[in-house]
Amino acid sequence: MASRSKARKRAFQIIFEADQRGRLVTEVLADWIRHARTDDRQPPVSEYTMQLVEGYAESADRIDELISTYSVGWTLDRMPVVDRCILRLGAYELIWSDDIPDAVVIDEAVQLAKEFSTDESPSFINGLLAKLKERKPSLGL
Repeated sequence: MASRSKARKRAFQIIFEADQRGRLVTEVLADWIRHARTDDRQPPVSEYTMQLVEGYAESADRIDELISTYSVGWTLDRMPVVDRCILRLGAYELIWSDDIPDAVVIDEAVQLAKEFSTDESPSFINGLLAKLKERKPSLGL
């Protein structure tokens, strides 16, 4: 698995843990970094993982607003937690991270959904991120 794919997977896991525990994502990130430094069994948290998590944290409210706006028939609270967290990460990377091609961001999010979520989730995530990609120029960000 490529290093950026691993970094995305770890960022997703951190965002998921924060969601499940009701904690700030930056606090969970700090825990992961601390554990990696004190436990040889924990792999280090990569620079790209930190960039993704911190970037998401800075724009979390706007990301949730965008997901809510463009997800037809699904509120954030009704979405499976895994899907919500994958969408949060994907939306951040799609809209705020210009160094990754949009198609790669969407494909990576779909791969996370295939690994961690339901059979219907990959198409849901693909469709919602494609809407955000299409509207990205008009979002005013």
